Amino acid sequence: MKHVTMIGTGLIGASVGLALRDAGFSGTITGIDASGEELTVAEQAGAISASARNPEAHAEAISASDVVVLAVPVLAILDWMGRIQPHLREGALVTDAGSTKAQIAVRAREMGMDFLPGHPMAGKERGGAALAEGSLFRGAPWIFTPLHPTTPLEQEWRDWVGKFGARVIDLDPERHDKLCAWVSHLPQMVSTAMTALLEDEIGDDADLRAIGGRALREMTRLGASPYSMWRDIALTNEVPIADTLLALEQRLQHMRENLKTLELREEFGKANEFKSRS
Repeated sequence: MKHVTMIGTGLIGASVGLALRDAGFSGTITGIDASGEELTVAEQAGAISASARNPEAHAEAISASDVVVLAVPVLAILDWMGRIQPHLREGALVTDAGSTKAQIAVRAREMGMDFLPGHPMAGKERGGAALAEGSLFRGAPWIFTPLHPTTPLEQEWRDWVGKFGARVIDLDPERHDKLCAWVSHLPQMVSTAMTALLEDEIGDDADLRAIGGRALREMTRLGASPYSMWRDIALTNEVPIADTLLALEQRLQHMRENLKTLELREEFGKANEFKSRS
């Protein structure tokens, strides 16, 4: 692997570039991004060594690449898959960092593309190359949903991910989306709903700000996440997310109806048991 093209040089893409450098990769890393500002920041940070800023340069970079990493939102990944396919050299690997995998896997199979779907489960509430860190993936799960037996180039990419300090996990695409709905998407939706409710009901209340402590900060932290980061996740994982939200609605109703009964103690007991294993 001598040339990697990073499509998307925001937080994740730029962090991948920095992680590659930290792990000893000495080849070319070309960045492609709709934002010239993000490209400039990523290049200044050392996350990329070159940038491609027009369609002709995009095609040239892709055709020269051993690995193309799609580090953009899911709908953009689906779009870029079609755009890059005519320019891929024989034997090149395409991988991604999208937060849902089922629709991407279906598209890759339909296209017959040598594609290794991936999902680094790391990030921040806000994006952008300026916040990128080479250590972002250290200790974090990096999930792959392989579509065929591992090729030598795929194994090499997996090895680099291991050098980032990530924990490599393989899952089926549909199981990935179902599990992520529980462990990632539901917490985001709960925090967003709670934070939006606080804005409607209380707004900029000085007393609330004065007495709000750790519990408020922790429960509303994800509420700072922008819609642009979560729109594609909701659109491409609608059913699993809706299922988790319905289950939570039913659980909250059960708690509301049992605030004065021992059922509430049982709920706390189950919650304590789950946390004791984490």
